[in-house]
Formats: sequence, structure tokens, C-alpha cells
Amino acid sequence: MLQASTGEEVKWACINYKYLEKKKNYKNSGHVVLTQCKIEKVHTFLDYIMGGLQIFFTVAIDFTASNGDPRSEHSLHFINPKEPNEYLKTLSSVGEICQDYDSDKRFPAFGFGARVPPDFEVSHDFAINFEPENPECERIAGVIEAYKRCLPQIQLYGPTNVAPIINKVAAPAAEEEKTGLPTKYRVLLILTDGVVSDMPEACDAVVRASRLPLSIIIVGIGNADFSDMRELNGDRGMLESDEGRAVRDIVQFVPLREFKKAQPL
Repeated sequence: MLQASTGEEVKWACINYKYLEKKKNYKNSGHVVLTQCKIEKVHTFLDYIMGGLQIFFTVAIDFTASNGDPRSEHSLHFINPKEPNEYLKTLSSVGEICQDYDSDKRFPAFGFGARVPPDFEVSHDFAINFEPENPECERIAGVIEAYKRCLPQIQLYGPTNVAPIINKVAAPAAEEEKTGLPTKYRVLLILTDGVVSDMPEACDAVVRASRLPLSIIIVGIGNADFSDMRELNGDRGMLESDEGRAVRDIVQFVPLREFKKAQPL
């Protein structure tokens, strides 16, 4: 029961109605005083789209050594002329759906976990077309071609750090958000084969990104332990980190091995 209000404080009386009926002098069992209240609107994906935002799709590919030497037929990155590898299959199946919703059909495509030319230093957010100022590829077909050209030029290395690429995609979204007039909704597709090496930083990045017009799709390639991905996915509830608690669930994890034998609809 709302009993009184003084200034900005709101006070509720805690009343035990059994006592109220039995005791003549009983008024309440104390008060709950609300001294501060913050209302924060949590926008859904549809809220952003109905508000007129355009969708922009970004791809990030795992080039860590755990994938195996691309020259070996046992590697997840092996280019088999008879059958596409799992990375190529995923790019085609997921990318071709997403590109129908992308506003300009041009996709920034990045790699992580590899040593890249010319200095062969490890990078976790390099453009796979080796054009850092213009990492966009024309449609998913362009991403696939850039991926094939990229493989022979890099050295698979590690570790599997995903926070840098999440932060890279989230940065322009955060800048737009500050203006109060964001015009783009970003979708980041991460293809990876293994355990996340920077889990605390990845959790922080996802929690921060949950406040932005951004969603993340993670596809697990191969047969590794993907428990970290499931944690990012929020299987145990809304993700929490040193950055606080995510305001919405923005990560969807899909282990490819569970869908390889599925019959087409």
C-alpha cells in the first residue's frame, strides 16, 4: 500500500492483514522506502527494424592453428575441389540468408588468430581481403572468394580471441548510439572451431554490446568443446561479467555438427 510521499521518496507500508484484523492498534509492520528509480527501455530486434534501421552484416572467421594445416585434407580449412569445407558451407548457408536482409549486399569480412603479411604478426581483426580501409566484399560470393585467396597468404596461429572483433563491430554502433539517431542494426557472424581464449574479455564485450543495435551469431565448426560458446549464448540465464548484466540476449550459438545430418525442409 502506498502510504506517503516526501520529496522524491516514495514510501510503502508493509501490512500484515491477519494482524490488521486481530489487533486494534496495529497499523503496519514497517515501511519500504524507494529513494531512487531508473527505468530503462530494453529494445528488441523488431523494435530497431520497425524504427527504420538498416541491417548490416559482418563476417569473422577463425584462423587459429587448431583448425589444422590448410594444406592437409584433415584441416577444417582444407580447400577440397570436390566438396566445400565446413567454413565454406556455413558461409553459403547462413550468409545467403542474411544477405537478403542486408541493405547494400556488401559485407565486411575479417579473420582472427592468424599471422598476417607483411610482418606476420598475430591479428585478431584483420580484413581477409587485406584492405583494412575497405574490408567489404561484394555479396557472400565475394566473401568466399576473399577467404580462398586469404588462406595461402597467412599462417594459422592463435589464440582464439573473439573480444577484439566484437569490439570492432560494436564501436561504430556505440558512436551512432551516442547521437540518439542510430540508423543501422549490425549482425556479426563468427565462425570458430574451438574454445575461447579470452573468455572474460569476450563476456565484457557481449555485455557492453547488449545495449547496442547489434546481434551475434556464433557457428561452431568441427568437434571441439563449445561450452564457452554456450555460456556466451546465455543458456544459464542472462550473461553477467565485470561490466554488469546484459540487458538483452544478443548471442545465438549454433554447433554445426548437430545440423550436418538434418534433412532439408
